[in-house]
Amino acid sequence: MKYRLGDICTITKGAIGIMKAIAGSYTMITLGEIEKTHNEYQFDAKAVIIPLVSSTGHGHASMKRVKYCEGKFALGNILCAVIPNDESFVLAKYLHIYLHWNREELLVSQMKGMANVSLPMNRIADVMVPVPSIEKQIQIIELEKQLVQKELLADEVFTRQLSLLENLNQAILQEAVQGKLVPQDPKDELAGELLKRIKTEKAKYFPLRGNKKMASLPPIKAEEIPFEIPENWVWCRIEEVFYTIGSKNNQVQSKEYCEIGKFPIIDQGYRYIIGYSNDESKVLRIKKPVIVFGDHTKNIKFIDFDFVVGADGTKILTNYDYIFEKWFYFYLKSINLENKGYSRHFKLLKKHLISLPPLSEQKRIVAEIEKQLEKTQELKAHILSNQQATEQLLKALLQGAFEGEKKVN
Repeated sequence: MKYRLGDICTITKGAIGIMKAIAGSYTMITLGEIEKTHNEYQFDAKAVIIPLVSSTGHGHASMKRVKYCEGKFALGNILCAVIPNDESFVLAKYLHIYLHWNREELLVSQMKGMANVSLPMNRIADVMVPVPSIEKQIQIIELEKQLVQKELLADEVFTRQLSLLENLNQAILQEAVQGKLVPQDPKDELAGELLKRIKTEKAKYFPLRGNKKMASLPPIKAEEIPFEIPENWVWCRIEEVFYTIGSKNNQVQSKEYCEIGKFPIIDQGYRYIIGYSNDESKVLRIKKPVIVFGDHTKNIKFIDFDFVVGADGTKILTNYDYIFEKWFYFYLKSINLENKGYSRHFKLLKKHLISLPPLSEQKRIVAEIEKQLEKTQELKAHILSNQQATEQLLKALLQGAFEGEKKVN
């Protein structure tokens, strides 16, 4: 028989601001995998912990996990605790298993909002859950424990495979930026001549962007050069070949986002389109592809829209002519700078060196990179498909137990 969660449990919101936690002797449950501590506890119970906000930020409903906790603990204010009213009727651990493995259908589907996606507590209360006998609940708890062990072993294999693929992708990019991915053509123009034209273009257009004087860049020292490059390539600093477009006047706050609109709002996070705007005064008219810069070069995005709006704090980069945009993008992806915060990271990037090949070779390299990355992407899709199939199989085994079917030993 199914029961409404709010009728068999007490649902209470966390009371502690995540950033206001004071380190102490009690576990403090947060959204992340690693918990914090607090000097006071809010609950002393066995409880299911459900996030009240999306785990992937703006504009996308998602939930990575439903947690379980027992004993004395504090709870962040963007989560809630679901505590059974009567443990002789329904076990908290059983509820945790049911809600976690069915979170997409029962919880994520109930999230609302456009920019800041959230899960109202009254919708959690309305969730219907089957409640079998206590004996059956204990059997399901034991079954889930066994299945989780199998899932962990499988995840180790999948994680190792994905890590090897990521290393392979980085190796492809490293070969590319060192001039080892495609052969050089002696007919290509020397990159040094290319750089001269870029500097001429920069001197011409720099004042048009509101800058009165170009900052002088430090000369490149021999000890800065990380590897050898072909003779027809040249070293320069990244700041010499790119500039930012837009300004704070072009950027929008989350309260200005629309679900449907004329102009996409791009962000430096994992999802680059996070909403839409109808405010034409904030629109950037893009003449050529641009790069959205985040807090790490691994998170940058390559976009090719005619009109965009930047989310607050987003850096939108483009390069001067005589550089193939995709080459610039892949070079940035090959850099692994230590993350020292968004602003500091961007300053470090500007002074970083870039190996510049002739324009025609840039295009040949990009074609080869895309060809090889397409193959690794196919392998990644295969691994993720296997991972998803494994999770779905375990879920099906549990679902059979929830429904009272004896599908497993």
